[in-house]
Amino acid sequence: MADEGRIGEVPDTYPTTINRTPRASDDKSYPKDEKSQCAQADVEASSTEHDDDGSDAVLHDERKIATHVISVDDDSTLNPWTFRSFFIGLGLSAFGGSLAEIYYFKPITIFVSLMFLAIISYVIGFAMETFIPRRGLLRYLNPHPFNKKENAFIIIMASAAANSALATEVLAVQRLYYNITPDTATSILLLFSSQLLGYGIGGLMRPTLLYPSKMLYPSVLPLLSMFDAFFQDGAAARRKLKVFYMVFGAIFIWELFPQWIFPLLTGISIFCLAVPNNANITRVFGGSNGNEGLGLLSFCLDWQYFAGGFNPTAIPLKAQFSSFIGYLLCMVIFAGVFYNNTWKAQNFPFLSQLLFYENGTVYNQSLILDANYQVDPTLLAEQGLPYYASSWVVYLLSMNLGLAATFTHLLLWNRDDLRGAWEWMSPSNLRKEWQGFRLRSVNWKFWQDDGMREQPQNTEELDPHYAQMLKYPDVPNSWYYAVFVVSFIVTLFVVYKSNSTLPWWGFVIAVMLAIVCILFTGALYAITGLIVSIQTFVQMIAGYLHPGKPMANMYFILYSSNTVSQATLLLRDLKIAQYAKLPPRAAFTAQIIGTLLGAILNYILMNSIVDNQREILLSVQGTNTWSGQQPQQYNSQAIAWGGLGHQLFSVGMRYQWVPWSYVVGLFAPVPFWVVHRYWPRLRADYYYTPIICTYIGWLCVGINSSYLSYFAIAFFSQWWIRTRYPRLFQKYNYLVGAALDGGTQVMVFILSFAVQGATGTPHPFPDWWGANQSGNYDHCMRV
Repeated sequence: MADEGRIGEVPDTYPTTINRTPRASDDKSYPKDEKSQCAQADVEASSTEHDDDGSDAVLHDERKIATHVISVDDDSTLNPWTFRSFFIGLGLSAFGGSLAEIYYFKPITIFVSLMFLAIISYVIGFAMETFIPRRGLLRYLNPHPFNKKENAFIIIMASAAANSALATEVLAVQRLYYNITPDTATSILLLFSSQLLGYGIGGLMRPTLLYPSKMLYPSVLPLLSMFDAFFQDGAAARRKLKVFYMVFGAIFIWELFPQWIFPLLTGISIFCLAVPNNANITRVFGGSNGNEGLGLLSFCLDWQYFAGGFNPTAIPLKAQFSSFIGYLLCMVIFAGVFYNNTWKAQNFPFLSQLLFYENGTVYNQSLILDANYQVDPTLLAEQGLPYYASSWVVYLLSMNLGLAATFTHLLLWNRDDLRGAWEWMSPSNLRKEWQGFRLRSVNWKFWQDDGMREQPQNTEELDPHYAQMLKYPDVPNSWYYAVFVVSFIVTLFVVYKSNSTLPWWGFVIAVMLAIVCILFTGALYAITGLIVSIQTFVQMIAGYLHPGKPMANMYFILYSSNTVSQATLLLRDLKIAQYAKLPPRAAFTAQIIGTLLGAILNYILMNSIVDNQREILLSVQGTNTWSGQQPQQYNSQAIAWGGLGHQLFSVGMRYQWVPWSYVVGLFAPVPFWVVHRYWPRLRADYYYTPIICTYIGWLCVGINSSYLSYFAIAFFSQWWIRTRYPRLFQKYNYLVGAALDGGTQVMVFILSFAVQGATGTPHPFPDWWGANQSGNYDHCMRV
């Protein structure tokens, strides 16, 4: 499920609004008394007297956050190019890549997180520093104390590997549902090209989506705050480290209870405890188990669930506020469509991602495909068109609304900021790059570009972290061009060798869509830390371009949606490098090595699991150890959009409002922009319409009892602590968030192998009132 100093700065907002449109509040003639009234009405106004050094100043914009929360200092003598970096990095890449693929086929997916990798790499690096002597040949294993740049290098390499590549999902679906097994060489090339294509595009957009202060990437701030605690010297750093260890230890022990001993803590619902056998109560107030209910007024005490997707201490308040509005709308709309029986909603489960017959049984998609894996009209007439659960239709609507609103919102408020992203595609710049390539390629050594950037005359406008990076050789654009071109050519070969049914021109359109979407969704993620998925949109486009071809739909998604995801991953990791002052070429090397190693391990593990667990993966229920829910969902979506897009989503058809919602989303931000332009005191700039629209479908899957706790922590951190105790916020907010993430994830990792069945048979805690193993943990009725 699911997407980040500012010009035209708005006082007393956080983050500073992404608007660049002139406003009355920026006018020097704006009445002084009205200015004061605006400041007093601002929910983010500080009640604290400010010290002269600014340590008690409320952090209102990204530049101040990035310089006050994270150290700007850089020690250029620190060396990341050590045997220790590669040894730990390759080891954690192998571990993370293998584990990510194993968990892809589990009943409950657990992701290998950045925080977990950072803590493990620090522990191993510190142990190597402590126990390996620095004499003789051993000095190459331990040349100097383990440093922050080595740790950043390891994390970037391991995080690039610790993902289940979407291409393995395509290959698994081909093997499970189409009995197609591409040869090993083609499969590996498919993985490499699909993973690196987005790297090439994202790398070329660095000047817009990476270097400026406005591109904050708030999701990585806890990680960098933890780095400073680990590697800075002095009494203040020691106090921070002590706080980190205390919080880490406390949450590590606590997570044993909600994760195993006392799972009722996952979702405490007074309504479910009072009325445990009512289906309507379950749908609205239940939420401690997957696809149970909306979790209204449930309270969660498990950090794993309410901070598993987004750390509530890191996401900016404006983004939190907008997501809260969308969350409230989601509950109202989900309940409304179900109880009004919209799209025959009451025939199907309240929350589900599968396709159904009209009577509510699961749809057998294999009965409508011919020998060429295309939809047979005669067979379709016999089976009838499938149905979605109503909540899933609303989710599809919201994804289109959110993506369309992203384009309009950023064009209205940030058009000047984004204009530079297209410079690399301009004829003059391409001509310049080609001339430079010809000059450098006399001996085919274009890679010998020294990468040194010109020092700008005026550095005041530069992001302070980026200014520190100018001393290091940059990765030339020609490297990213090469990654993109090679991946593009290899893909053209792969789409024909793998029986994808996707024509070459379909692949070209997929890449063009990805290039456009990377700019907008990448900017939104960089500013807010929240993600808007493009998958529903590109599935719709592919369905109309390639009707009746579900497999072509899967490959179209692979080279569009996955390309956007990989570009975002590259830019996020490069931001980690910028904050940690890791030289760009070291970051590039770590990303490429980690991505390629992770892809190979993903492929090996996928084949092994499909070979040995095929029948379980094809079953609806699966087991407590293995499940095919994710490839099943991916395949059913390809059938619905790729095979039946015209029959289900065209004008006049059952789900016609799913594509029409994209048109509605394009206009959604306009009223807010108009209101803010003419009535700025109403603060319409405080609403991110893409996030509001996206969150309208957010509760369609998973454990939903956690959201009340999530928003409570978010507002406590980003509003109360930040505005009332700014000094405390600067020193400890992101550090505590990192400790909570780290302690939780280490315990979850241990429990997943010890008692939750990652290595075989699960061992749940004995059944008692707080561990209702035979039903929903919150004692709601099983619907």
